[in-house]
Amino acid sequence: MSAANLSTSAPVTRQVVAETLREEASVWLFVVKTLIAFFLTGWIAMRLDLPAPSTAMLTTIIVANRQAGMVLAKSFYRALGTLAGATAAVGIVAAFPQQRDLFLLALSLWIGLCAGGATLYRNFKSYAFVLGGYTAAIVAIPVIENPPGVFDSATARISEVLLGLLVSGVVSDVVFPSRMRDVLRRTAREQFANFVAFVRDSTGGAIPRESMEKAHLRFVRTAVSLEDLRSSVIFEDAEARARSNHLRLFNQRFMAASTSFQSLHHLINRLKRARRDTAANLLIRLYAPLGDALDAPIEAGAAARVLLPRLAAARDTMRGNAGALRATLDDAQDLRDFDTGAALLLRFVDELHDYVDAAATLQTPRVIAGSAERVRFDRGNDFLGAGIATVRTTLTMLVLGAFWVESAWPMGSSAMLLATIFAGLFATTPNPTRVTWMVMLGYVSGMVAGFVCEFFVLTQLDGYGLLVVGVAPFLAVGLVMMMTQRFASHGLGWAMGFAYILALKNVQTYDPAHFINDAIAQVIGLGAAAVSFVVIPPAIGSAWLRRRQLARLRGQVALAAEAPLPGLRHRFESVNHDLVSQVVAQTEPGSADSRALIAWALAVHETGRALIELRHDMARRELPPTLRPYLEEALRTLSRFYEKPDAPGYLLARDAVATAIASVGEHDGVAHLLEHLHLVRMALLDGESVLAAYMPDAPLSKEIVHAS
Repeated sequence: MSAANLSTSAPVTRQVVAETLREEASVWLFVVKTLIAFFLTGWIAMRLDLPAPSTAMLTTIIVANRQAGMVLAKSFYRALGTLAGATAAVGIVAAFPQQRDLFLLALSLWIGLCAGGATLYRNFKSYAFVLGGYTAAIVAIPVIENPPGVFDSATARISEVLLGLLVSGVVSDVVFPSRMRDVLRRTAREQFANFVAFVRDSTGGAIPRESMEKAHLRFVRTAVSLEDLRSSVIFEDAEARARSNHLRLFNQRFMAASTSFQSLHHLINRLKRARRDTAANLLIRLYAPLGDALDAPIEAGAAARVLLPRLAAARDTMRGNAGALRATLDDAQDLRDFDTGAALLLRFVDELHDYVDAAATLQTPRVIAGSAERVRFDRGNDFLGAGIATVRTTLTMLVLGAFWVESAWPMGSSAMLLATIFAGLFATTPNPTRVTWMVMLGYVSGMVAGFVCEFFVLTQLDGYGLLVVGVAPFLAVGLVMMMTQRFASHGLGWAMGFAYILALKNVQTYDPAHFINDAIAQVIGLGAAAVSFVVIPPAIGSAWLRRRQLARLRGQVALAAEAPLPGLRHRFESVNHDLVSQVVAQTEPGSADSRALIAWALAVHETGRALIELRHDMARRELPPTLRPYLEEALRTLSRFYEKPDAPGYLLARDAVATAIASVGEHDGVAHLLEHLHLVRMALLDGESVLAAYMPDAPLSKEIVHAS
């Protein structure tokens, strides 16, 4: 190897070694912090003489995470779920103190509803529902023979869980904390830098459809990731809480600008394919000042403040150039295409300016609370899928409860508790059967390790210090596995099975028969949860739910055409992005389902935004009575077509839009509406879009030429 090659490879080798050591250090720091929280919680619980210190200790494992913000967010929602579950348990026991059948029915229904609620969220809010379900079981089932003891049981469980959460939060936030705010800032900077660079590099002309689809996917993932990070970081950082609404506004403006950007380049692509080069080239020339304005360093902290005056100047230049460029045209269709593109381009520049302005606000040292427009990130939830989770979990609990009652099985309560935990915990995963079996394998391994630890190690030790020395190596095995991608589920099962079966308490008992019976019951409970996912498959990740989500995505056009206008832009963008991110996460990259999703997402984004802008323009001024019916018919037929796409519906929508365009041309003072209608018309006639499947056989160029 030459000296030059050696000198080149040496820095690369050092970088690889440094990254490997950094990752290993991060894993072992997580293990050490979790062990500290675990044993500190156990010591405090024993000093306070809580009934079940193991419950508090298990809590520290469940909320364990490398990032302090994740621990605090998870702890917050676990606390809410615990309080809700304990309250429900007290109410159920009070309502049916001596009717065991009704008691089990009510408890099963509550657990099922909580499991269904968990599927409606994709962050730690879902965890609050899971906790609400199995906390009710933990509180109520042990006192089924002693109803008056439910209040003491609820108080004990709340105290134990809150103690575990408090210690975990303090340890994660004090002992070498890893801050989520750094990840949030990096994600926001990357979103800003990547989008601005993509816009700058695209000013040379048309963008291939494949590149636009990949860009759209990146935009969706970035927007949803930023919202998920924001919802967690607010728990660890006061500055993030103060800037929370500004971050939402920054993200919403990004989604709006990216949608207009995609519409603009779809328009240019269509004109190029239809050989309408004159209008396309003039739009590219009109676009040019934007590229010059964005040609500045965008990695620096002051990037947004530098870009703002440049963007404002470019916008003024483009508005001035628009008239001069338009004057060079004499063909009516070229004029129509140019007017449509110029209006869309100027809308995009306004939205890009607002996005950069939001970025500049975030970069200021101080943000004044309440100074930003209030926005929210709406989610695209499927309530029928949640209903399936509710039915499955309720039936699982009823079957186990009936078996427990009829057989008088002494360990039936333990089986129900484990089934409750895992039926709710994995109801939100795309492949819960596989995950449950993997966790169960780890759980069994952890219980075997617990047997060895309890009867061969702890029996030889005395005092809490030696207990820590004896238990820590066994628990560390599971924690290390939790930090590996391949064995994460196995490690979670190992750690939970080990901590749960060990059941550490002030006066430790050593009863092998009880240990084995309890282990068998827990395995049966886990197996029941796994079987329930086979008998009633979950909606998440299924082809059925993907079809429903795709239908919901198409239905966003109806939302754009019919929903009340206040807040509609933000709602439309956020629900679209959330739906796309859900389906993308549940489909194989590059598959037919994935390609169909992205194709529909692009069509929905473009048409939906055009309809929203059309409706806003319709609402700004009084329309002639003879014109409004044609516009409303176009909105209605587009809604129906996207909800149930077929060839007849396509023809109705296409003709209704063409009729509305003709009607606008017959009225004075409403020419501004043509820009939105013409954009929708061209989207309907795009032979490379997903709508091509519903078109009659006709050359695309001829259709576009006669679009108006």
